[in-house]
Amino acid sequence: MLCLAALLTATTTLAQQEGENQLDVNLQMLGHGEMRLGGLDEKNVNSEGEPIKENDRAYFLMERSRLSIDYKRTGLQTRITAQHSGVWGQKGQGNFNVYEAWAKLTMKNGLFGQIGRQALSYDDERIIGRNDWAMAALSHDVLRLGYEGKQHKVHLILAYNQNTENTYGGTYYSDGSQPYKTMHTLWYHYDVPKIPLGASLMFMNIGLQGGIKGGDGDQAPLTRYQQLIGTYIAYKPKTWSAEVSYYRQMGHDENNLRIKAWMASALVGVKLSPQVGLTAGYDYLSGDENFAVPAKGQLGVIRHEAIKGFNPVYGSHHKFYGMMDFFYVRTYLNGFTPGLQNFYVGGEYSPINQLKLKVRYHYMATATKLKDIDMTLGHDVDIEASYQIMKDVKLSAGFSYMKGTDTMEKLRRADSDNNLRWGWFSLLISPKIFSTKW
Repeated sequence: MLCLAALLTATTTLAQQEGENQLDVNLQMLGHGEMRLGGLDEKNVNSEGEPIKENDRAYFLMERSRLSIDYKRTGLQTRITAQHSGVWGQKGQGNFNVYEAWAKLTMKNGLFGQIGRQALSYDDERIIGRNDWAMAALSHDVLRLGYEGKQHKVHLILAYNQNTENTYGGTYYSDGSQPYKTMHTLWYHYDVPKIPLGASLMFMNIGLQGGIKGGDGDQAPLTRYQQLIGTYIAYKPKTWSAEVSYYRQMGHDENNLRIKAWMASALVGVKLSPQVGLTAGYDYLSGDENFAVPAKGQLGVIRHEAIKGFNPVYGSHHKFYGMMDFFYVRTYLNGFTPGLQNFYVGGEYSPINQLKLKVRYHYMATATKLKDIDMTLGHDVDIEASYQIMKDVKLSAGFSYMKGTDTMEKLRRADSDNNLRWGWFSLLISPKIFSTKW
């Protein structure tokens, strides 16, 4: 609150200053197509429970359009972004919403305050990210206060969500535009002078709505809180880089189950030449004990005393755990998770400035030992190519193949032959259509 008071005190002074005004209008049009072969789930079967092979292939085209208006002058910056996304041929109008709408006040001493709907991105986006691969992407309705200097950055993020302006009817929050009722986040980052080393600390307190609207006793509406605390460290000299992170989760979920989960990751990259680079890394996300792997047609219910499966909450999951999004985008049938071990190696080659080629191999296994079945989930290969046609037009395409195991099949993540193939392409057109200063 002291930071907010200082900003408000400085408003009069800033208003008296003659600053340069700038107005920009930007357009982003994203066309995206996908092809899937394999990966049947329990719904794609006939009355005898046999896979329906004619449904074992899918094609579709999607689009996302954004129109952004940015205004800034000394001490003030605003942005509003309208967004539409949908599938070609979809009945209705698709998904139209305001993706961003915020105002930011800044002071010369580095203090700032930003309020409204914002796309948040912190560190490597593992915990909080834009998730821009998804057509709708992520944004948050928050008040963000902080300080940014040459070496130190501190951000405080505050959110409180509600369905309507409830004068009556209580404060129950469900099926809103945000996944949480309340969220409080403190992020601190330090850049070491003269050394390409940066370190961040993050603390989150997330309130999730439990119970049901109008319920009594154990079903009475109640906000329960879970906490996440951790660090991210990156060292990036000219020819190589290293990144590590560690996070713990605690508190209670919306069903009042105690949370005891953690994750760790490490990544090393080396630049062999301006055109060639290599990477290798390992992610470990803890899993729930006694994870149920039911036989076909059985429920396999197990009572859990605590949640030990780590949840990377609001991160850009597509970036980390394989491009086919089997993990932490979809959920398991019973709501719990066996966790994940993800070992990967990859390379990048750029024969010309406009063209980039990438390949990455993932070995994936559960973090929790499973009864009577192996921990290995499968082997995944992702190939991606991108070509910069012009400064504001980019064409990308990719193909992924996963050889799953019997474990993958029993976890309802693949069909009986365990061969999953997925291809995609995207065309991104993002021109600045108007800009003026006065």
